[in-house]
Amino acid sequence: MAVIPLRKMLSGQKGVIAGVNARGELGRRIRDMGLVPGTPLQIQGRAPLKDPVAIKVRSFTLTLRNNEADYIQVDVDTTDGAP
Repeated sequence: MAVIPLRKMLSGQKGVIAGVNARGELGRRIRDMGLVPGTPLQIQGRAPLKDPVAIKVRSFTLTLRNNEADYIQVDVDTTDGAP
């Protein structure tokens, strides 16, 4: 397992949120979306210009801008061949 920013995850890659480094309104908004430490997620895909990123969290898909994804640290499973 390795901890990387959500922005650097690849399509199809899975992981568990290790931490959210945003403060203030942005941090509250991220947590309100259910993105809290311990939450599993999977990258569903990216827009053609790589922004935004679509992630599967619990039973729903949500999209984040890359500048928001930079604040979320994810513990990714590196045993599936993904970096």
